Amino acid sequence: MISFSKPWPLALLLLIAMPGCAALSGLTAASIPNELYVLTPKSTFDADLPRLRYQIAVQEPTATASVDTDQIAVQPTPLRVQYLPQARWVNRAPLIVQSLMIESFENSGRVPAVGSSAIGLRADFLIVTDIREFQAIVPLENSDAPLEVDVRLNIKVVDAFSDRIIASRSFEEITQAASDSASDVTLAFDLALGGTLRDAVEWSIREIAAYGAPRF
Repeated sequence: MISFSKPWPLALLLLIAMPGCAALSGLTAASIPNELYVLTPKSTFDADLPRLRYQIAVQEPTATASVDTDQIAVQPTPLRVQYLPQARWVNRAPLIVQSLMIESFENSGRVPAVGSSAIGLRADFLIVTDIREFQAIVPLENSDAPLEVDVRLNIKVVDAFSDRIIASRSFEEITQAASDSASDVTLAFDLALGGTLRDAVEWSIREIAAYGAPRF
């Protein structure tokens, strides 16, 4: 179990306290390379999903400052946020979620065109996402258990012509990591995000199909 509250060894504290050694210690720490991690889109969906005739734009998700970063967030307690050492996402978490949601809509094969709102796509519907949870957590009932990854997305489907929210729902997945290694924790992120993306994409497509043509 990774500890996020262990006291530093006395020798290390003395080294940092010595004049001229702090800079050397910083250079040594800076030379340790970060492992970069990616996440994957969903590619399998319900075969009964309706086929849309409308274009969709996925906006960049909103998130708190603790999540809107390329660092991998860990909460040792409900009121503390830290980050995995020497491990980072390849991009800020909101941009990763946006990109993977676009790919997941494409992989569904039910949307004629989907892209980001930044490219100027003349969309019929907007997907507006708020990242409510995107971190690993230490289980409160057993601090020695492996970390759990909590991913929760709030999704709003918006009629782009009337700016009317036609549907809103939250999706959440909690996945236990096999161990506290960075590779196992990021794999748990991939599984948890994958579950929320699959559910969010299928729900969004069904809501748009039921709503019909955009209201001018």
